[in-house]
Amino acid sequence: MYVVCVHVHVKDAHVEDFKAACKPNHEGTIAEAGALRFDVLQQLDDPTRFVLYEVYRDEAAAKAHKDTAHYQTWRDTVADWMASPREGVKHASCFPADIDDAW
Repeated sequence: MYVVCVHVHVKDAHVEDFKAACKPNHEGTIAEAGALRFDVLQQLDDPTRFVLYEVYRDEAAAKAHKDTAHYQTWRDTVADWMASPREGVKHASCFPADIDDAW
């Protein structure tokens, strides 16, 4: 599995806009063959901070995600709403270690 946690800090005035823009990206991503999970998480003590928790079958599936229309629309829509550049941190899953163990 290939996991990416994308840390996003959104300008205060655009928090609700950001959440609304994430919904179609979430829906499109979970329909991708190589996507196993795509969660949009909002920080409780600072609602301007989000984590996009993305799990793919492999790195190729994660790269293919960036070629989709729903991702590109999301990326372009939210670009000016960022308080700072988003940061994607890549991970390998230790537990579950295998896709079949997870689902």
